[in-house]
Amino acid sequence: MGRWAMITGATAGIGHATALLMAKNKWNLILTGRRDQRLKKIKTHLQENFAVNVHSLCFDVSDRSACEKAMGENSAMIEKVSVLINNAGLARGIDPMQTAQLDDWDVMIDTNVKGLLYITRLTLPHLIKNQPGHVINVGSVAGRWTYPGGGVYCSTKFAVRAITEGLRLDLNEHNIRVTNISPGLVETEFSEVRLQDTNKAKQVYEGLEALSPTDIAEAIHWSIDRPAHVNIQEMVIYPTAQASVTQVRREQP
Repeated sequence: MGRWAMITGATAGIGHATALLMAKNKWNLILTGRRDQRLKKIKTHLQENFAVNVHSLCFDVSDRSACEKAMGENSAMIEKVSVLINNAGLARGIDPMQTAQLDDWDVMIDTNVKGLLYITRLTLPHLIKNQPGHVINVGSVAGRWTYPGGGVYCSTKFAVRAITEGLRLDLNEHNIRVTNISPGLVETEFSEVRLQDTNKAKQVYEGLEALSPTDIAEAIHWSIDRPAHVNIQEMVIYPTAQASVTQVRREQP
């Protein structure tokens, strides 16, 4: 049967890089995302290049009914999983709370908090059955430090930290490791999704060497690859040019 991992938000960025690295290390994968064509392309690439089994599930983790349907209809696959990587997440907007869009808040809370909870709850019975297991939650440095215009996004990532801690306590008797990975600036589609403006998104990463998705994928894989008695509880990762959530050193052009 081999080793099986499930990765949410696998169509781009950290999720895609993690899928690639896991496949290189001979993990069979279940990949989820909202963009079906990208999922299918990634699935084909991984199977052809790394001789692993890959299944793709196209649905939105923020939709509880869609989660229950996808996980229920594919339970025969998901029951093989021993590692869950909750990567799906996003930010919307940078307005202060007094002028922010309520729709943006709903999207962030529904995806980053409720979506993570839905997938975790629906996967845990299989992880417990297949123990030892591992849950990796991709949080953010925004889950430790808040910044102007980011209060609600930061709140969702603070919630990811709390959920991770609660999971570790609840799952201790079941021999399941739980890890929170908290990246700083990573150059992905994140800022474009948040700002809804390609040019403004590019400016976020100008003048510095941000983290790459592969940097975070390597941290995720390293945590999974530790000896069974070792649990990496949390990892905070900044690029060298970033000293805090608000202090970044940029090179002059």
